[in-house]
Amino acid sequence: MKLRSLALGSIAAFALVACASPQSRENGTAPDPQDLPAIAAMGPEESAGICVGAGPQTPRDITNKSGLNSLLFDLAPPPQKMNLCNIHAHKNAEHKGPGFSLFVNSGETGGYACNDRDSLTEDELADPFEGKGAFKGVAPGDTIEVHWVYTSCDTAPGQGLGACAPETCSNPTLRVEAQTFLVVNDPNALDINSFDFTGDLQASGFHQPGSLPKGTGDPVVFRGSTTGPSYSQSTCSPLQVTWSVRPQCARVDISSLHEWAAKGNVFNESEAHGVRQLVTAPELLAPIE
Repeated sequence: MKLRSLALGSIAAFALVACASPQSRENGTAPDPQDLPAIAAMGPEESAGICVGAGPQTPRDITNKSGLNSLLFDLAPPPQKMNLCNIHAHKNAEHKGPGFSLFVNSGETGGYACNDRDSLTEDELADPFEGKGAFKGVAPGDTIEVHWVYTSCDTAPGQGLGACAPETCSNPTLRVEAQTFLVVNDPNALDINSFDFTGDLQASGFHQPGSLPKGTGDPVVFRGSTTGPSYSQSTCSPLQVTWSVRPQCARVDISSLHEWAAKGNVFNESEAHGVRQLVTAPELLAPIE
């Protein structure tokens, strides 16, 4: 979750706004803004380079259900009973799954790629925008992981994780629906705009996207944290997030990504963000139920 992206605006920025000190987490209050510098300077206890005490971390290999992190929190409600607050994308998949298990590299735009990236045709790999489209940093053949971030707060969708935890809402419950896409040049592939915020409050009373991706397997649901390149196994995210990660890739038309950015989406998203490398330490992973 770019929860800048999970990582959202900048995932690091959201963590500082939404994170509470240990004392404020215990009494259920939000941190005083004057305390944020001190909170930012605090770090979880480290043991042999692995941060502990911050709760289960993300991203992970969703085929591995084991984990030794015993910090439990209630799973978030289904997305239909929460407010969509942000949508953003990461360059390559932060998670590793059955359909996206090709390791790219350990850099900020590393992570994992869709397994069928090498099977694309010449036409599917052609870039009609020649790298000059409105959505920066991606081309046909690339992989992106898109995050739909939901909050329990009574708030409207907007830019960054700050939209998910406004000052008027303390200790929000957070959920991320994740789908990994293979970017292709194909008008018959999925249109990212069909998954965008509709702009209206639903009859249910919650802000929702037009739809969520289907047909890519039953989502794997687990407890975790925010993601993004600001965090690692030695620098943990303090936020608690319910994750719902679909196990297979889908194909998305690159033209729709550029259209989404060019029309001025409410999230002010126009590029794919960096990734947090896979969390593998059992002490940092919650068991998947």
